[in-house]
Amino acid sequence: MKLMEKAPAKINLALDVLFKRPDGYHEVEMVMTTVDLADRIELKEAGNGRIQIISHNRFVPDDNRNLAYQAAALLKERYRINKGVSISIEKNIPVAAGLAGGSSDAAATLRGLNRLWHLGLSLDELADIGAAIGSDVSFCVYGGTALAKGRGEKITHLPVPPKCWVILAKPTIGVSTADVYKRLKLENAGHPYVKEMISAIIHNDYHQLCGNLGNILEQVTLPLYPEVANIKEQMKTFGADAVLMSGSGPTVFGLVEHDSRMQRIYNGLRGFCHQVYAVRMLGDRNSLE
Repeated sequence: MKLMEKAPAKINLALDVLFKRPDGYHEVEMVMTTVDLADRIELKEAGNGRIQIISHNRFVPDDNRNLAYQAAALLKERYRINKGVSISIEKNIPVAAGLAGGSSDAAATLRGLNRLWHLGLSLDELADIGAAIGSDVSFCVYGGTALAKGRGEKITHLPVPPKCWVILAKPTIGVSTADVYKRLKLENAGHPYVKEMISAIIHNDYHQLCGNLGNILEQVTLPLYPEVANIKEQMKTFGADAVLMSGSGPTVFGLVEHDSRMQRIYNGLRGFCHQVYAVRMLGDRNSLE
């Protein structure tokens, strides 16, 4: 038996870091939403009891460093599953991009194995399991739009954001999330307006949403990686309504309301950036159907 699961990318509409916790993690407040750029995960039963990762992307590990592998291993251990599984990952989300591709692969693996192995777990239970794998996995289990607090595992669901185009552009560099957080200085840092972002989404106010995009990690990444700052400036010059870096970077996204301007920005960015995507925000949360 085999089945497919989609693993959508996410962007951060607002990302704030409040303090460093005694456990070494940072306390965060993030407003995140999924977009329709997605990896495809195929899960196939294997009789040998092993977990196998198959990917044709050389940047995707095929061992226990892979978050999808960790998701399968955790379910096998927790629910004493003797069966093996082959996990094939068709990678469409750029790797190490600030778009939670690995976390979304893990979340899709949790949802898919829940069906494949007839575990009968709810999304809440899967999200709780996901928190042990990575900070973004809980959110990715649900999808949609949410406020994430704690390490990212405390999820409050939000309505669908205002409709618009999202243009994603990733330069040909990788950014270490751990390094960015290590370099972050919270004293005198400018904090984004998370409450105002939530209000914009609740009231379906596109202009308020654009006015309150914010990511505290830009204060670290932009000076370290001029390529990221350059893409931000280019997007603004081409006419995006609002521009922000997602996660710890290096992907930058621009919001655009009108189709014609979206096409102009997309074409302009393609001139000097290889990985450019024009996508929509996904409105609905995942289901177990």
